[in-house]
Amino acid sequence: MRRYGKHTDEDDIRQRPNRKGNRPRTNIRPKHEDAAEGMVVTVDRGRLTCLVEDRLVYAMKARELGRKAAVVGDRVAIVGDLTGKKDTLARIVRIEPRTSVLRRTADDDDPYERVVVANADQLAIVTALADPEPRPRLIDRCLVAAYDAGLDPLLVLTKSDLASPDELLESYGALGVPYVVTSREELESGEAVDRVRKQLDGKITAFVGHSGVGKTTLVNALVSRERRRSTGIVNAVTGRGRHTTTSARAIPLPDDDGWVVDTPGVRSFGLHHVDPSRVVLAFPDLVPGTEGCPRACSHDEPDCALDEWVAEGHADPARLYSLRRLLATRERREGD
Repeated sequence: MRRYGKHTDEDDIRQRPNRKGNRPRTNIRPKHEDAAEGMVVTVDRGRLTCLVEDRLVYAMKARELGRKAAVVGDRVAIVGDLTGKKDTLARIVRIEPRTSVLRRTADDDDPYERVVVANADQLAIVTALADPEPRPRLIDRCLVAAYDAGLDPLLVLTKSDLASPDELLESYGALGVPYVVTSREELESGEAVDRVRKQLDGKITAFVGHSGVGKTTLVNALVSRERRRSTGIVNAVTGRGRHTTTSARAIPLPDDDGWVVDTPGVRSFGLHHVDPSRVVLAFPDLVPGTEGCPRACSHDEPDCALDEWVAEGHADPARLYSLRRLLATRERREGD
């Protein structure tokens, strides 16, 4: 039934009164074309610290971003007060597309993913050779996470003055992972710092490791004095380290020659989110051999084509063993 005639006027159309007296909502959002570019360097209880040009700016996430959270390493667009002065607060209105995302879960049965860092190029897996003892299963899991995220892994072995690195390095030799071995004396003299820094030049490197392995001590040796963080000691009773880093933080290297991201110590590294097919891509010498595998092959079953591929001499058997060891980490806990 037609309520109005052919020639209606705006005054003839009934409008619902706005009781609040404010303007009606709209789905049209501003483009914020004049927003400044920044990088998230820390996140603390919903408040983000961003580097905008040469100053630190404190910001909150805009409501229109919904549940999408910004993490350390994110490139963001910021509007509002960008002076970085005390008691000022800007607003993050856009999170730029990420080039990489390093994730982990609490355990293998937990579907909830935690983003460790965004836009990193490299993952430095820091492991003490003693005090506390090395945990190869945790190293394996970190390697799988790095391969899954498309990051280059780097193995950093600390406290070589307490134990030899030879046995551990031999077990990872087939993977071809670059490594750096450090000792307390070399860190104090700066010799080890120079070796590590060569591996970090021009890259954004996330540092992960078990508590007490010397991760924050190493990061402090790499960055300028005013950017250093507090460190702790290993508990003499449990043999475990104490958490001195409670949140991830991106820190620039001297001369703006790269970034390091210091992350809290981990005691587990769940891989619920990992697709095994992406891990295989880190083994280019084995990838062609997977073409004959059955659908959804786990690469560790009787019909796996990789056995024949290696038997024909296309790849080193040690490489296949390493791949299967990494893929099996989801069935093993780190302490096994």
